[in-house]
Amino acid sequence: MTGGTPVAGETLPGAGGGDDDAADRVVCHVDMDCFYASCERLRHPDLAGEPVVVGMGYEPGESIGAVATASYEAREFGVESAMPISKALELLPRRADADPDDPDAPDPADAGRYVPVDLDFYEDVASEVKEVLRDCADTRREVSIDEAYLDVTDRTAWTVAGDDPADPPPSAAAGPAEARTLAEGYARYVKDRIEREAGVPASVGVAPNMSAAKVASDADKPDGLVVVPPGSAAEFLAPLPTADVHGVGPVTEATLADLGIETAGDLAAADRDRLADALGERGPELSRRAAGDDDREVTPTGLPKSLSRESALPTTADGATKRETVSALAADVARRARERGCLYRTIGIKAVEPPFDVNTRARSLPGPVDDPDLVEEVALDLLAEFDETRVRKLGVRVSNLDFAETDQATLGGFDADDGRGEGDRGAGDDARGAGARTTATDGDGGKLTDWVDGKPESEAAEGDATARDAERRTADGQASLGDWS
Repeated sequence: MTGGTPVAGETLPGAGGGDDDAADRVVCHVDMDCFYASCERLRHPDLAGEPVVVGMGYEPGESIGAVATASYEAREFGVESAMPISKALELLPRRADADPDDPDAPDPADAGRYVPVDLDFYEDVASEVKEVLRDCADTRREVSIDEAYLDVTDRTAWTVAGDDPADPPPSAAAGPAEARTLAEGYARYVKDRIEREAGVPASVGVAPNMSAAKVASDADKPDGLVVVPPGSAAEFLAPLPTADVHGVGPVTEATLADLGIETAGDLAAADRDRLADALGERGPELSRRAAGDDDREVTPTGLPKSLSRESALPTTADGATKRETVSALAADVARRARERGCLYRTIGIKAVEPPFDVNTRARSLPGPVDDPDLVEEVALDLLAEFDETRVRKLGVRVSNLDFAETDQATLGGFDADDGRGEGDRGAGDDARGAGARTTATDGDGGKLTDWVDGKPESEAAEGDATARDAERRTADGQASLGDWS
């Protein structure tokens, strides 16, 4: 198990290594640290280092609502996710209530900053993160707004930096210097890009399989990087409590404790017939995971609801530069849609003004199309509103995707109505069942959720995860969007 060193420049460490064998698989688990609080710090830098509580259903000055996220500093006071705001205020008074002239007021050093949740903003930051992930891995499983698995086997390898690629991967007994692998360098590259381009920290675990990578990402939070090379997963997991084994929920943890099984090492060594009697089929599977054996492949979670591409640019960019950028983004998005065999009903742009003021505009079509020229035409038309505006980032998106083998709608009458106000359909609508719209609209009605490639609600959590995964989400200081929808 090692921690990485910064990667110099923009070189992709280990590019071109690896193969498809399970023993050589390189899986990264990316887990954003207290994501909602990190987003608030992104737009309010004065919150850095402060205890931050993000409240769902909370309004400033009130005591109603629940904790959606507690930063690590806030958790030191005992504040946890899903806790009532009233209880959190007992443990960590509000900084605004810390009046230095009031002898009964709380000490400012023992007070925190409470802010209401802003899901639209968090989803937009998440889209920035996912743009990086899409660029860094062809095979991804996006588990939630702040968590994803990446299979980067085709991008890097377990080869030790400077060694012959034909040499075997480092052993568990190898020291830190010997265990500095190309996979570690690539994971560091992914992690650094997330912080540089999205502005929020992530913890990354790297291992030959999904369950070990997930545990590794939790092992050195916040802002951690933990690498578990092939052959060392069992040793890495052995001393951990059974609750840390991926898939062990609180009920299963109690059942294992009744069997005298307290650690992952105990679970790995346990009689699997006995485990099957107590837990059914999951018992032996959990034992295999505790032993570092997990042959599941990273698989995508359903078809996307939108396809988008973004690009940062200097705030001094003139109108010609903006148009050139949008034309290139439009061509790339249209190409990706064609490669995936999907049609689209909505074309949109995103313009981010400094420091982080997000504007979206979208236009709906009469029916699903595959027309790269139209994507560029509509995107440039929508961009005209921002010709004189300073922007730090531009994006182009197609949404309301249709993967069905259907005839393309004709565009007769597309320009018949160019009125504002109706806006884009939300990402959750069923593109096939909605029927073709007969009016072209633009405006800022498009939801930021459309900028995040979505997945069916039934797949929002990993298929074999138990209640422990949901509880870990709160224990780690982050309630997921699914918890509040």
